[in-house]
Amino acid sequence: MISLYKKELSVFFSSTIGPFIIGLFLLINGLLLWSNISQFNILENAYASMDAFFTVSPILFLLFISAISMQTFAGEYNTGTIEILITKPISCQQIIISKFLAILTLVIFSIIPTFLYIITIYLLGETTGNLDIGGITGSYIGIFLMSSLFTSIGVFSSSISNNQISAFILATTISTVFYFGFDTLSDIHTLESINTILEKIGIAYHYRIISKGLILISNVFYFISMSFLFLQLSQFIILNKKG
Repeated sequence: MISLYKKELSVFFSSTIGPFIIGLFLLINGLLLWSNISQFNILENAYASMDAFFTVSPILFLLFISAISMQTFAGEYNTGTIEILITKPISCQQIIISKFLAILTLVIFSIIPTFLYIITIYLLGETTGNLDIGGITGSYIGIFLMSSLFTSIGVFSSSISNNQISAFILATTISTVFYFGFDTLSDIHTLESINTILEKIGIAYHYRIISKGLILISNVFYFISMSFLFLQLSQFIILNKKG
């Protein structure tokens, strides 16, 4: 399992795919947060805050993770190496977890450079160090947990389709529905009786709470259980295709 995890990581970093996508992600993030081309420009905020970054991040990670996970199994199907992979002395579940962890590691590598934003804002504020560290810490934990769920959705989408573009579109669609869709449904007046349930199914509800620095077990459990669900669905799809 460790060797497969290392192999997946080497595939990302030995080609231009991994560095290019990480670089593109950081470039877009930088342009949105530190230039005049967007309304999220941190420099134009009335006070030192990371709120703009944590508002933009879910949308960027939704697209970013869908892009890097689209080839996870779709690429294996296309090259025919899925059969060889399945017959190795490693379970299907271990294969899925190895690929999942490799993508999540790549996501973590893309998050680490954004810590520079904290240092920059810390120094730029009218009162040096006037930052909500608790909220920022919670938001980063929220981003990691949210990324974990987006990654599991990406792996699941790739396990369904032989085409990488189709896998990307499917992953983006499912992630969008879970992040924005249930929140939107909860605002519909005719669904008022179940609006709380609908809201809690969505990612945004749990991400918002964690972003306030409130690390509740129920919210952490949501992300872990939903990630597990999509990974289990991936296993079901792959084993059925094998059969």
